Amino acid sequence: MRLPLLGWAFFYAMLQLVVLMQYTNAAPLDFAYAVHIAMRLSTVAFMLLVAAAVIARTRPSGKASGLEPRVSALVGSFLTYGIVLFPRHDLSPPLELISTLLILVGTAGAVAALCQLGRSFSVMAESRQLVTSGPYRFLRHPLYLTEEIAIIGLFMQFASLWTALFLPVHVAIQLRRIHNEETVLSAKFPEYAAYKRNTSRLIPGIY
Repeated sequence: MRLPLLGWAFFYAMLQLVVLMQYTNAAPLDFAYAVHIAMRLSTVAFMLLVAAAVIARTRPSGKASGLEPRVSALVGSFLTYGIVLFPRHDLSPPLELISTLLILVGTAGAVAALCQLGRSFSVMAESRQLVTSGPYRFLRHPLYLTEEIAIIGLFMQFASLWTALFLPVHVAIQLRRIHNEETVLSAKFPEYAAYKRNTSRLIPGIY
């Protein structure tokens, strides 16, 4: 799993850098420009952190059994990239800014969560070290939450009846991934039960 994920992370990071260079040569210098630059840079940082985590991570101490957790992990990780295969819409400047801000907030939050996960990061439902610090002090799955925020921003740029089908399917798959991961962590770490009682799954104080 390491080599395909590494290849994808580096490819997508380089693609974002190319788009960033094209944008800097064409866009006017204003607030929207700065937000867009920050969004692209945070996306590049996230993909490079994914690559670094894949290289540095330790061997898992536990794994989900069966085929479904593996399929859910792969589909959940890559399904939404299919959105960009559909026609992109020209949004009004305010909506374009909102979309870019959502992607920026999502990717920047994902960077923070991934930095905290470090060598415990995994696409599959696996256990390495139980991380309960940083954003994981309050939420059990901040990485999933921040990714969904970014995906909503991306969806705004490609919104259609067909792309709207991606969102509920993706959310359902991500919830299944969360269930699979919590099952593995509960089996491996006795203290996980107490951690679950004191934290929210995705939304503080709500869920």
